[in-house]
Amino acid sequence: MQRNYKLLLLVLLLAFASCSFTSKKFEGPDKDQLVIELVTYLLDQTHFNPLDINDDFSQEIFDEFLEQLDPLKRYFHASDISEFEKYKTDLDEQLKAYDLTFFDLAYSRYVQRLAESKEIYKDVLKNPFDFSRNEDFSTKYEELEYVNSKDELIERWRHQLKFSTIANYDDLIAQQERGLKRTNDSDSEGKKEIDNSKKSVPVEKSLTELEEEARGLTLKALNELYEYMEDRQREDLLSVYLNVIVREYDPHTAYYEPEDRERFDADISGKFEGIGARLQKKMDVITIMEVIAGGPAWRQKELEAGDQILKVRQEDEEEALNVVGMRTSDAVKFIKGPKGTDVILTVKKVDGTIQDITITRDVVEMGETYAKSSTVIKDGKKYGIIDLPRFYVDFNDVNNRNAASDVKIEIERLKAEGMEGLVLDLRNNGGGSLQTVVDMAGFFIKEGPVVQVKTSGEPKEVLMDRDRSIVWDGPLVILVNEFSASASEIMAAAMQDYKRAIIIGSDQTFGKGTVQTVVDLNRMVKNNTSGDVGALKLTIQKFYRINGGSNQLEGVKSDVVIPNRYSYIDIGEKNEENPLPWSQIEPADYEVWDSYFDYDATIAKSKKRMSDNEQLKLIDQNAQWVKKIRDKDLFPLNYNDYKASLEVSEKEAKRFEDLSKYQTSLTFESLSQELKLMEQDSVLKEKRERWHTSLSKDVYIEEALNVLNDLKMTYGIKTKVATSVKN
Repeated sequence: MQRNYKLLLLVLLLAFASCSFTSKKFEGPDKDQLVIELVTYLLDQTHFNPLDINDDFSQEIFDEFLEQLDPLKRYFHASDISEFEKYKTDLDEQLKAYDLTFFDLAYSRYVQRLAESKEIYKDVLKNPFDFSRNEDFSTKYEELEYVNSKDELIERWRHQLKFSTIANYDDLIAQQERGLKRTNDSDSEGKKEIDNSKKSVPVEKSLTELEEEARGLTLKALNELYEYMEDRQREDLLSVYLNVIVREYDPHTAYYEPEDRERFDADISGKFEGIGARLQKKMDVITIMEVIAGGPAWRQKELEAGDQILKVRQEDEEEALNVVGMRTSDAVKFIKGPKGTDVILTVKKVDGTIQDITITRDVVEMGETYAKSSTVIKDGKKYGIIDLPRFYVDFNDVNNRNAASDVKIEIERLKAEGMEGLVLDLRNNGGGSLQTVVDMAGFFIKEGPVVQVKTSGEPKEVLMDRDRSIVWDGPLVILVNEFSASASEIMAAAMQDYKRAIIIGSDQTFGKGTVQTVVDLNRMVKNNTSGDVGALKLTIQKFYRINGGSNQLEGVKSDVVIPNRYSYIDIGEKNEENPLPWSQIEPADYEVWDSYFDYDATIAKSKKRMSDNEQLKLIDQNAQWVKKIRDKDLFPLNYNDYKASLEVSEKEAKRFEDLSKYQTSLTFESLSQELKLMEQDSVLKEKRERWHTSLSKDVYIEEALNVLNDLKMTYGIKTKVATSVKN
């Protein structure tokens, strides 16, 4: 497959050489036009599903770009939209002509309205909010209409600012109550024998004073946000416009500015810096998509996938910076920092609670982003666990280690220590190298197809394991969840189609069934003197299971479904904007490992255990509660009602405190080779001990081992009779 990628890029480069890109020096608008010309050419010539650039396409761009500029509808007026609408069906023609008339108009009006809104919010925040007044705030921004007058706009801002301020108001009241309680407790216990005149006693502020202070915090946060927004240059918003265009094709096609391309290279190679988390902007909020194993956030233990970052504060600063509304790339600049320094993130947790999380910045330890293994004794049998965070590979160094070679080494080590069954943990594994997963799947089958790849308009290509040797032919369980995507789904699907493994986890995996490549736009221009024009990641292929079905949208359905806290939350490809559709092609020729074990009976036994598991029942109840909290979109602005609703949520949350107390009777051990390293490396020892503690509390690992036990009972009588599946 790697040779095919090189061939594809060679063909692209040859095609570019014949295009009418000249050596003229592009600057300003001319450079912008060049970028649009390059991007639209690539989309038309190489995207898996090129679109018709027509009036419908134009309207989609129009609506989405305005949504990106003003998601809360607090800048533009209805009159602005009416003026813009004359271009609503003309953007396709502008795009073909590399014309930026609409963009320039929208950009200049945005700058104007931004300046006007700054005066509005300052004026609104000069006046006290009446928190005894009965009114509600709705977060269904998509249902809002654009305002018809300045008075309407002021009222919209008042509602939004009151909603922000009531949270600050509640925090200040709670802080004061805690401070006074600590002082009273200290006095009553007689712990401080100092002169009262010298004792630091918190001054109790009135509610009026606290309300004023709360407005001050809201004002400061907005001033900081506007300072960032006013610094955004025209090219920054042009990048937003370009991404609106390219993401009409599918959610994984994206235009990268130069610094974004550097982050992509680091992401795919497994080399990370900062706090160790992957971020994605959804609506106006930056969301944690994945906490990188081994990174600072992972070691800190509190940040989770699904958390939303609201504010960022540096260790040497008293006030936090509001990052709601920032581009991800800009927010990252504040989250990053020198190794050893602290960053404090204010996050909205999946269950709706707000929490400050302090993380000490560091370089992610490469050993923790790589595969790692452990052993465990279950009912007298020794089993192995391999945790694989990503299907990593360094494309810049083909001789460097990769996920497949590392997993093979771990399997051989586990076999040497007497492993009788294997759990491959692909939870939260977002994918990676396609060739790597093909190589890895071959460790578990004799030979045969692993995945089918289709380029638009061309015959399918079947990627094969041609190595007849098998690294591990014993019982195999694969763990997945909603964040297992792409290469993880290829692996799970192939093993499921061969009936080689039992898949345990969420109802379905992420559902990403497409292949992307990144093209450096600078290489498309002869004698490029325009400066760095960025890169384009675009979808060039779809991949299919060997049974002919696609992972796209539907993902891989687990053989045994186990609830988790994300079970009722909209996560996955089907919830992204403009995903490619599910489709099906002819199956490949492959042989099912018939009679390898009693597949159906093992699954049935596991399902029965799951239905009787009290911990999983509580997890499911928690997942339903999380869904309820996240779906809430109407909030009281009367403080008594606001406080009452918070207290109800806190009371409900206490029902689920026992989830973190769950403990199995399992004990996990590092392999002998790693034990020797741990004697010399206290940091590695601490990491492994923490991982093993986590495994011992993991109900999903517990059930995976139960399934291995069931498989082991039938493993000794396997017949290896194969059933041929033909086209």
